[in-house]
Amino acid sequence: MLESRTLRCPYCGERFEALVDASAGDAAYVEDCPVCCRPIELRLRLDEEGGTGELEAFRGD
Repeated sequence: MLESRTLRCPYCGERFEALVDASAGDAAYVEDCPVCCRPIELRLRLDEEGGTGELEAFRGD
């Protein structure tokens, strides 16, 4: 199941929407910022019920 989350780019500070797929469990992946095109490391942690708990964005450098 895909869920939309709003994040702030750690480089340019602009907000953007990211789609999260919680069906695979905790995950870490890289997605380019749609505004400044820099690579953002996204880390997804699920809550105890298996729902999307927390999605964090970090600089990829």
